[in-house]
Amino acid sequence: MKKLAFILMFLGFNLFASDKLIIAHRGASAYLPEHTLESKVLAFAQGVPYIEQDVVLSKDNHLIVIHDLYLDKTSDVAQKFPDKKRKDGHYYVIDFTLAELKSLKMSEGFKGENDSTNAYPNRFPAKKADFTINTLEEEIELIQGLNKMLGKNVGIYVEVKRPWFHKQEGKDISKITLEVLKKYDYTNKDSKVYFQSFDYPDLVRVKKELLPQMGMDIKLIALIGLNEWEETFEYKNGVWQNYDFSYLLDVKNYAEISKIVDGLGPTYILLFDENKLKNNEIVPNDFVKNAHKYNMKVHPYTIRADALPNWTKSVDELFEAVLFKAGADGVFTDFPDLGLEFLKKVR
Repeated sequence: MKKLAFILMFLGFNLFASDKLIIAHRGASAYLPEHTLESKVLAFAQGVPYIEQDVVLSKDNHLIVIHDLYLDKTSDVAQKFPDKKRKDGHYYVIDFTLAELKSLKMSEGFKGENDSTNAYPNRFPAKKADFTINTLEEEIELIQGLNKMLGKNVGIYVEVKRPWFHKQEGKDISKITLEVLKKYDYTNKDSKVYFQSFDYPDLVRVKKELLPQMGMDIKLIALIGLNEWEETFEYKNGVWQNYDFSYLLDVKNYAEISKIVDGLGPTYILLFDENKLKNNEIVPNDFVKNAHKYNMKVHPYTIRADALPNWTKSVDELFEAVLFKAGADGVFTDFPDLGLEFLKKVR
């Protein structure tokens, strides 16, 4: 009887493992510069089900695949366009045309304008080789082309970066992104696409206004950060205020939130008992369980084998903690190959 119970438990664990998503965070970004087409091709070759795209608008309204609003630490912009620096010291994507952006040499992330040291020391050498910036349309066409040629169905996982910032600049990045997705036939819940944002108020607008207007109904994910990051601002009482993510962490709001989004994307630290972690005890809280009660998926971010928290000894231990102890449905990682290898081990 015990043997039968073990077999049933093992089979259930295998089925559970097969449902977990490994999402390529900015491509295979541990091995090649983030968000370059080369990084995306490597992630595709490694066998991931989804590849992430962060998008920011250019001056002439092209969706540029880049993580930050600015170009300072991933390109040679300071050398080529020194006069385009804003007063805050940054070179913003939105101040450049696509032609200007295409003239830049992209790089592995480095520490600063006057410090070309790698942000992650053991990754691809900064300011080496010849990488260029790309648009969302170019990346979609690449992934769809590879899908066709290789008989795959790799999906895209698009994050619109700071809609509130674009709104201040007079641009509607969410609407433009949806228009591009519709152009490439990502239009419904069955489409291999997720649309994510840290800007929950804008996601409400996407769900209630933009999607119905465009005849679309794609999967939406509400990203959750820490308030001190100042990742999102909302316009309230005549001023722009730092958004309070506690609304998305309160289970009392989940019935309403689940009407807007299909899932939540927290930093993975939010899945665990913070006090226990201080003693290196990995004890999940109720985050995933609460989300699942309202049929919301949980896709936390970001596992990095070269930046492990002090409460784990290996990347496998962290994958296990996030995907199985906490029960997340998928996870973003800079090391998609290691995530896929981990899932093979537990199947």
